Amino acid sequence: MNKPIHTFHVPVMGTAFSIDTPVKVARYGIHSVISLVDDTLIEQMRKFYCEKEGEAYTPITKYDEDYRARRITAYLDLVNAIVQRQFSELKASAFEPGTEITKYFDMLPEDSVLKAAWRHMLSQTDPKLKADLQKSLRESIRPGDINVNIMTKLDRNNYDAKGEPLPAEFSDALSALRGYAQSGLQSAIVFSAGINRRLYTYAEQFKDFYADATGNIKKRIILKVSDFRSSIVQGKFFAKKGLWISEYRVESGLNCGGHAFATDGFLMGPILEEFRSKRQELIEELHKVYNEALKIKNKAPFTKSHEVKITAQGGIGTYREDRFLREHYGLNGTGWATPFLLCPEVTNVDALTLEKLSKAGEKDLYLSDVSPLGVPFNSLRDSLSDIEKDQKVMRGRPGSACPKGHLVSNTEFTPQPICTASRQYQKLKIDQLNALNLDEGEYKKRFDAVIIKACICHDLGQPAVVKNAIETKVPGFTAVCPGPNLAYFSQIATLKEMTDHIYGRANLLNDTPRPNMFIKELGMYVDYLKKDITKSLESMNEQKVKYFTEFKNNLLEGIEYYRKLFPQMVEESVEYRTKTLSDLENCNQRLLAMVEEFAPAFAAPALI
Repeated sequence: MNKPIHTFHVPVMGTAFSIDTPVKVARYGIHSVISLVDDTLIEQMRKFYCEKEGEAYTPITKYDEDYRARRITAYLDLVNAIVQRQFSELKASAFEPGTEITKYFDMLPEDSVLKAAWRHMLSQTDPKLKADLQKSLRESIRPGDINVNIMTKLDRNNYDAKGEPLPAEFSDALSALRGYAQSGLQSAIVFSAGINRRLYTYAEQFKDFYADATGNIKKRIILKVSDFRSSIVQGKFFAKKGLWISEYRVESGLNCGGHAFATDGFLMGPILEEFRSKRQELIEELHKVYNEALKIKNKAPFTKSHEVKITAQGGIGTYREDRFLREHYGLNGTGWATPFLLCPEVTNVDALTLEKLSKAGEKDLYLSDVSPLGVPFNSLRDSLSDIEKDQKVMRGRPGSACPKGHLVSNTEFTPQPICTASRQYQKLKIDQLNALNLDEGEYKKRFDAVIIKACICHDLGQPAVVKNAIETKVPGFTAVCPGPNLAYFSQIATLKEMTDHIYGRANLLNDTPRPNMFIKELGMYVDYLKKDITKSLESMNEQKVKYFTEFKNNLLEGIEYYRKLFPQMVEESVEYRTKTLSDLENCNQRLLAMVEEFAPAFAAPALI
């Protein structure tokens, strides 16, 4: 029963794309993740589904006490009730072509024990034996988890009606955690974007995050990480509080959707290798710290450690890549996100954006500076959000009205933080620039850096609003944040077609030549380093030279690792492996040429 039904999960996507994905896939045993950033959207979706499902709806307004946490709890409990009802109906359906239970088994991976049992049942001719086998099959299936995600960096402090600061537990992230903790879900919460000490400490207050006497944890904790070291640091932080990390979800630093939290040149292959070689060491080290903390809390320690899963996501595009990751690195599963943006049955994407995505090529997908967080953000050229943002500049009114304010962080002009994408901030900043008497080139450079910021916390919510025809008092323009992997997918697919692609039963790739996922990421890191150096040329210092040198060395070590790894991909053709090694050498030559071109950015190699 602990073995996953499927080998993949659907990760969180934006704030809207996967906001109701469990309603669409959980009944088939597929895990997915809901973003808890946008409580306004969450409340809109709760109203939408209450009306659709015939449930009574009582609004939770911004004037109600603890409204953010209550909205999240109410929505998650509603989604859970819908999924449970769907699953009950699926279990009761007949084993006939076209039924929900047939779809459940048909989508399973080919090597699934459940699928083998289903096929065995179908081959039987004895009515009683067939009925017994069907009963056993119904008892063996279960729905996918309704997991949630908190982006730890989004932890705005909030204020009461008089402008007085509310206690820390009413911040955005802590309220979201409380909303999840108070729901009836038995699932997992994913913490992404790095450590948030007050958020992690707050988790101590909720019993569902602790293991019971049998070792079962009702609400498991998953950490999305980009390297092994941060996994140990964050894992120990929780272990010292008697809380266990059930899964480490390794994501590519650049070859992903949404915000791109680049590493210092550490590539995904070597990172996964470190998890493979040090996995048991990680578990044993954390288990010791964990048990010591339980004793301090007067809780019984556990002789055997709880389960620890390692999964990976970011840029996976073929069955063979997926299988290689799971078998070579011993992963418990993989995450497939960006391709599902072309699957209306699973995600919320409005019709116009869906058409743009299906036609997008490599040059249409890029790392932008639109995020007010100051973190590179994967974007689609000429998205509706970008078009509207540019038109506001042309009308002489740049910036957003900032209707939601989840990304407020700047106090340059105001005592309370405001968002750098807001009309208020951009007017104040441009007024400041106008008073500096800068030359035309410098002025344009600084002006463009101001007006490029977009209202992503509102516009990323719009796809669900538009697709579901939800009435809203604050119109917006849809933003989308696909990973670069989208360039190789064009077909608008069903859930069945997408699972068939993931499991190697079909091919949804278009004709665009697609490099191996590791090569794609490496190329992105070479480009990222070159762009970073170019921006720093006029202000180069010893600290930057050290950073760029370490970054370069990490890439070179990764390239050497891949030289040994790629020949081991025996499931791939000789032609594929030869091409991949050739692509690797091209990346290596690009990197060496860049080192020569920007020699002042790198420390001279030590003499031997």
